[in-house]
Amino acid sequence: MNISIFTSYTDPEKRMDPWKEALDCYKDFADEVVVVGEDWEEEFSFEYIGKVFQEGFNKSKGDWVIKMDIDTIFHENNFYNLKKALDEYQDYPAISLRKYQIFTPDRYHLKSRMSFILNKKKYPNIKLNGGGDMCDPTLNGVLLDSTNVPVVNIPFWNYDSSFKSKNVIAEDRARFARAWYNYFKDYGDRGGETPELAFKAWFKMIELRYKKHIFKLKVEDHPKYFQSLINNLSSDQFGYDLFGLKYSTKRSIEDYYNAFKERYYGEYKLMVKNAARSNSSYSYIQ
Repeated sequence: MNISIFTSYTDPEKRMDPWKEALDCYKDFADEVVVVGEDWEEEFSFEYIGKVFQEGFNKSKGDWVIKMDIDTIFHENNFYNLKKALDEYQDYPAISLRKYQIFTPDRYHLKSRMSFILNKKKYPNIKLNGGGDMCDPTLNGVLLDSTNVPVVNIPFWNYDSSFKSKNVIAEDRARFARAWYNYFKDYGDRGGETPELAFKAWFKMIELRYKKHIFKLKVEDHPKYFQSLINNLSSDQFGYDLFGLKYSTKRSIEDYYNAFKERYYGEYKLMVKNAARSNSSYSYIQ
């Protein structure tokens, strides 16, 4: 069984991406690492995202192909069990994992399930063209997600903008807002075309999400690949204190209830679902 990981980035030093550290993780886990999107233009059409991801999938030669954002890694302690899961579910088109969403390194939220572990050997016709962002995996027009593929209790560790400055985030959010508007003719929840408007909309979303970040972490709990970055966070980086939001956030009982429910009730449903799936047949028309 061969494993490929593909990721995408453009000018990662300027965009303050943790690219070197992420690639170290990918190389330790996978047999092949593919990088695409290195010539991503400043102004782009939104459907281009899915095309870049499809390029990464097409270029990957592994039996299993994993799409990773450059700010997302695996924990080294999960390598063995993840490979066991790939072997166990080799007849399925994809596997879904939960996501540890991390803003500040001392907290996380167990967020949505992501189905970006793809079985290319048996399902080479998978496309990255589904979902609201038009870049989630589909097979024969069917979206592959946690409702129809196995869900494994191993997380992606996602450091959403943790190592970026306010200016870098604002410029990047504005680029994506403009691309969204040019394609959908609506800014939606992306604010507007300027860095100021796009950042304001993004930060409003962060304020709501951070209230669910109730589960605690120590530096040594993190994957080894990012521990040095975490120890050296500076005050101009988002992960340092969320530009002050860390100290002003007030969490209600409802916030704690919702976060616990999403995590533990979600894990209970996962256990029941996987038990039911193990006793049923499962197939896709190729």
